[in-house]
Amino acid sequence: MSAALSVNPFLRLWSGYLRLVARRPALGQILPFVPLVALWAGVVEAGLFPRAFFPGPVDVVRSFVDLTWKGILPAYLEDSVVRLAVGAAAGILTGIPLGLLVGLNATAHRALWPILLFFQAIGDIAWLPLLIIWFGFGLETMTFVIVYTVLFPIVLNTVLGVRSIPLDMHRAAQSLGAPKWRIVAEVVIPGALPNIITGLRNGLGYGWRALIAAEMIVGTSGVGFMMFDARRAGSVVEILLGMIILGLLWYAVDALILAPLERATGRRWGLVAQ
Repeated sequence: MSAALSVNPFLRLWSGYLRLVARRPALGQILPFVPLVALWAGVVEAGLFPRAFFPGPVDVVRSFVDLTWKGILPAYLEDSVVRLAVGAAAGILTGIPLGLLVGLNATAHRALWPILLFFQAIGDIAWLPLLIIWFGFGLETMTFVIVYTVLFPIVLNTVLGVRSIPLDMHRAAQSLGAPKWRIVAEVVIPGALPNIITGLRNGLGYGWRALIAAEMIVGTSGVGFMMFDARRAGSVVEILLGMIILGLLWYAVDALILAPLERATGRRWGLVAQ
């Protein structure tokens, strides 16, 4: 009887939470972080660690306001976002056509597939020593790293999407007299689009992490550089601020743009129930 009484308040609290999220879906994206921040603040206030080595949420907010007021954080954030956009655009414009070629053409698949698997296994950071020798500490090095990282998830998922389309679909289009370009435009690309979107989502996530690592090693600006530069000054609060900004920015991009795009694509082509 006592166990049932102790469970009931939890069930009521949980059902109330579900009703609140159903009425306001945006809260469902925020509320899971509330216990985490509360735990963080509680540990800091308990004094378990020196505040200089483990600052609290209030300290991070103060650092955010200070760096934003000075213009440092907006400039660094803009540099990182622009680099990601340029590198991702190049990776997308290269990866999708290459994936279509490898997926549609048996000769291209035999010739390029082993090469793609080989270079996919070489991590983007492994290229940095060589890129520094070739291009130095500049934009070319970071752009190469982003393009390289974004490229392979897009190519491999595009190939998977193209080769998963049933041959009957191709034959049906051919029997209706459709030329090759129309089969590609109206059968292959729509059929492979859910996989392409998944590759895009994964590629951008990997590219974002690769960019931050590259900025730490070879950058002279950007969020990654800000975090690494804070290490030299022993500013733990700026490092935590950079980590939080990275997580929140990517969470917002994925939740507000990429995930809805993936769901809409799946529903449009009948892969997900309405």
